Amino acid sequence: MKTDLVAAAYIIHEGKVLLIHHKKLNLWLPAGGHIEQNETPDETIIREIKEELGIEVEILNKSQVPTEGNTKKNLALPFCVNVHSVGDHDHCCFFYICKPKKTEVKIKPDEILAYQWFTKEELTQPKIPKDVQQIGKYALELHENR
Repeated sequence: MKTDLVAAAYIIHEGKVLLIHHKKLNLWLPAGGHIEQNETPDETIIREIKEELGIEVEILNKSQVPTEGNTKKNLALPFCVNVHSVGDHDHCCFFYICKPKKTEVKIKPDEILAYQWFTKEELTQPKIPKDVQQIGKYALELHENR
């Protein structure tokens, strides 16, 4: 089965995580998308969040390893990586925790039906897929314990 590389962001602000209602999939998900050729996962997160939500974010958990030798730059460390099915193919997804530089969201209506900030308790709603609930709760816990 074909596997695409993707990156997604759990954007956290004031104890809540931002999810989008994806138009094509009709699911509540973290914002993100496919990693394009010659693009790093960090660049994907920045691009996709700007395109989908109209905001800029800071990716947390940047690598602190010194850049020496052949290293061009350090990337953020995903807090979770999984492979999940999206119908006819799989996604290998790198999940990141981000904080918004501004919270005034402007959704891309051809891709997103709505957005909502969820507390840990609100993530248990049936409209949110179980894996998104679990990863979202984990992201909030990690962020609280930083």
